[in-house]
Amino acid sequence: LMILKQRCRLAGHPQCSDLKCYVAYFHIYLLTRSFGAKHDLQLSSPPLSHLLGALPMNGDDDNDKIVGGYTCDINALPYQVSLYAGFHRCGGALISSQWVLSAAHCYRRRLHVRLGEHNIAVLEGTEQFISAVKIIKHPSYKSVTTGHDIMLIKLAKPAILNKSVNTISLPSSCPKMGTQCLISGWGSTQLSFPNSLQCLKAPILSNITCRKAYPGLINNSMMCLGFLEGGKDACQGDSGGPVACNGILQGIVSWGAGCALKGKPGVYTKVCNYIQWIQNTMAAN
Repeated sequence: LMILKQRCRLAGHPQCSDLKCYVAYFHIYLLTRSFGAKHDLQLSSPPLSHLLGALPMNGDDDNDKIVGGYTCDINALPYQVSLYAGFHRCGGALISSQWVLSAAHCYRRRLHVRLGEHNIAVLEGTEQFISAVKIIKHPSYKSVTTGHDIMLIKLAKPAILNKSVNTISLPSSCPKMGTQCLISGWGSTQLSFPNSLQCLKAPILSNITCRKAYPGLINNSMMCLGFLEGGKDACQGDSGGPVACNGILQGIVSWGAGCALKGKPGVYTKVCNYIQWIQNTMAAN
């Protein structure tokens, strides 16, 4: 029980009664488990699920997927990158020849950035593999459910821009509810992780709808996209990947409950709120 109490305090619930604290922390654990953010809330032994009893999980590693999407056209998304840490870890977006934007929960001390990829299982002749020399998380980031899930990566050298590798523009204003956006990544499909880049079109939901789906967990740094009826979503292998609305980078894949569940849309970092931080960080580094 002491382990749980300490973990609840770390998760931002120091004032809760013991029972409320445990439930709150376990709720956050469930929400983040399916989006590849488990390293932010690692559990001490014995596992939390054992202390609380064997409760069913909304998602597991076999259910982390883009669901209901389609294979993107080759060279259609030249800004899409793969963050490589011995395996495809996360997605990201090239915002200048030497900078990539991704999610803070994708952080690793060592990352390689793969650009110009479509089928990540084979060499197609369009790829550029560049090491990261600086990886900068937003200073206010603590965990995906507290927000500010955004990170800048500086490449060791500028990417060569061409039809397969190019930048995506940052927004000058925030997107409107109902805007149709394009989510992309190499997260797994229903049967397996795909080799080819997957795309999914989804609308931005209202703030009211988003907050109802995740009571007490949504703040101004987040927005929801997806379908309340379920069936279409983005998950673990897609984390950090871009949300492009009318060709502008408006979101970053962050977290959600399970995958493509009814009433549980995906939650995304709202890029328009971080333009000043992005510009200042790039200028200072």
